[in-house]
Amino acid sequence: MFWAALFICKVPVPTTFAVFTIPEPSKRMMPKPSFPQGAALHHSEASVALSELPPDKPEEACGVFGVYAPEQDVAKLTYFGLYALQHRGQESAGIAAFDGKTVHLHKDMGLVSQVFSEAILQELPGQLAVGHTRYSTTGTSRVVNAQPAVVQTRLGPLALAHNGNLVNTANLREELLQNNHNLITTTDSELIAFAIAEAVNDGKTWLDGAIHAFQRCQGAFSLAIATPDGLIGTRDPNGIRPLVIGTLPRHDDTAPLRYVLASETCGLDIIGADYVRDVAPGELVWITDAGLVSQQWAPQAQPKLCIFEMIYFARPDSLMQAESLYSYRIRIGQRLAQESPAEADLVIAVPDSGIPAAIGYSQASGIPYGEGLIKNRYVGRTFIQPTQAMRESGIRMKLNTLKDVLNGKRVVIVDDSIVRGTTSRKIVKALRDAGATEVHMRISSPPVTHPCFYGIDTDNQDQLIAATKSVAEIATQIGVDSLEYLSWEGMLVTTRDHPDHFCSACFTGDYPVTVPEMLKRSKLVLEKPVSLATVPTA
Repeated sequence: MFWAALFICKVPVPTTFAVFTIPEPSKRMMPKPSFPQGAALHHSEASVALSELPPDKPEEACGVFGVYAPEQDVAKLTYFGLYALQHRGQESAGIAAFDGKTVHLHKDMGLVSQVFSEAILQELPGQLAVGHTRYSTTGTSRVVNAQPAVVQTRLGPLALAHNGNLVNTANLREELLQNNHNLITTTDSELIAFAIAEAVNDGKTWLDGAIHAFQRCQGAFSLAIATPDGLIGTRDPNGIRPLVIGTLPRHDDTAPLRYVLASETCGLDIIGADYVRDVAPGELVWITDAGLVSQQWAPQAQPKLCIFEMIYFARPDSLMQAESLYSYRIRIGQRLAQESPAEADLVIAVPDSGIPAAIGYSQASGIPYGEGLIKNRYVGRTFIQPTQAMRESGIRMKLNTLKDVLNGKRVVIVDDSIVRGTTSRKIVKALRDAGATEVHMRISSPPVTHPCFYGIDTDNQDQLIAATKSVAEIATQIGVDSLEYLSWEGMLVTTRDHPDHFCSACFTGDYPVTVPEMLKRSKLVLEKPVSLATVPTA
């Protein structure tokens, strides 16, 4: 049994280059990895040992992309779609392309532009493809956990790309292990793929098997799934993570419509695709040569889009709620100015994510907007440690101050969030060192007090500064003259949608999908302890 794989490792270890037609297995037969195990482990150990400390921001889980276009270069389209979605994950990237029942797979650690080359893309022919760019939330950061996840079924292989996080991972994994599935990763994404394979191997069709698997999953999942027969897209019953549908341009009216799936509309724009609509919560779309068909597999779906997608995660040029997120972020900045005015000479932003809200704050307050911090947009992870003197300089590798702009000024600085407060403290110190006489910080979201379990990498609760300190205490710790947050009500009202259509659990602790107590206790360390005797075993 072979698993299609093509790995070009960036460390001096053996390279595997292979493309296989996967034979149909007997029931319960599952694929073995074809890449050298030692190479994967060696790569991951280096990554863990040399990576930087996590940034002082919530980190998004992943970006997914899928395309059905037999007449076009689907691998190249997927590459550019992932390129536009790079902000959603920078740890690994992968593409699986289907040429009939032959799956061509390449995935590796690194940015999309590092993982793929023109030569590699030429080795990924096919009629349809799915791609993935990853930031790990379930499963460690190593090449074996990179996506798409590929498994075999009686109907041929499937490749799955997942954005989100399951909350019943432990139970689902145990169920699959009891059925003798050969799990090779530590991701919940692989579990979904195997759950589909299990249902298909039991005699179900692609669609019935997928729906059966989705009904076993609890939590957040937006999926692009490639099969030899077509492309599946779906969102969980709450639609916590986004997924959109687009169409490729046609050369004439007689040509069939070809469809694209992407985490955000910016993934459509880059390839010239037209945005059609969002995949609805609890909806499955099936894309084949005949076009697109839809099935609502979760009739009790209740929209709960992650509000942080709108505040921070998604690109400002992506569309949500029928407008660009830039427009929404301008409005929350305006609302912030109304709720929390300040006497100041200049409004600046923490680039890049704080810029639209800062512009909105300036518009509503009448205080001029300017640039006080310049971002080095080419700083990623580095394996070269800075000198002690450089470390003491704080943020200068990523941000540098404009001293002539800031000197002698009372400054309002706008950011989208504060998680631990470490970066905010360094920024404030840099502003004062540059000559700012007053620093007033305004945050375009409420205080983050609870961890996320739905696909965002957040700290344990004791590391969330707003969970342990009052606003006044935070202000003292980061060294500002004043600190104010956008209200929870203001954040939701400004969406111009029903407030109940969003998940804001990181601000309130009101989780729309029940989180098992054992999982909760791993992060909600400040909550009232739960006796082990009260925890259900099922």
